[in-house]
Amino acid sequence: MSKILLGLVLGAVLGAIDGACAGFYDAITRDALLGIVLGSTFKGLVTGVAAGFFAVKTRSLAKGILFGLAVGFALSFAVAAMPQPDGSHFYAEIILPGMALGAVVGFATQRYGRPRPA
Repeated sequence: MSKILLGLVLGAVLGAIDGACAGFYDAITRDALLGIVLGSTFKGLVTGVAAGFFAVKTRSLAKGILFGLAVGFALSFAVAAMPQPDGSHFYAEIILPGMALGAVVGFATQRYGRPRPA
C-alpha cells in the first residue's frame, strides 16, 4: 500500500473512531453525533493525505510525526474555534485527539507504506 493511501485509510478510520467517542460526552454532542463523526472522518482524511504526501517527499520519522501533529492541530483548532449554540468551545476535547491522530498517521506513513517507485 502506498504511503498516501495508507495515510488516507488510517486517517479516515482513526477520524471516525475519534468522532464516535464524542458520544460519551453530554446530550448536546450525542444529538449531533452523525455530523461529528463525518467531520472527524473528513479531518482524518485530510490529515492522512497530507501526512502521506509529506512522507513521500521527506524520509524523516521525527519530521513526519511533527508534520502530522501540526496538521492535526491546525485542522482541529479550526473546528474547535467554532462556538457551540450556547457559546462554549470544546478545545481540549477536539484538539488533543486531533493532534494524536496526526502524530499516529505521521508515524505510520513514514514507517510503513510503500514508497513511490522511482
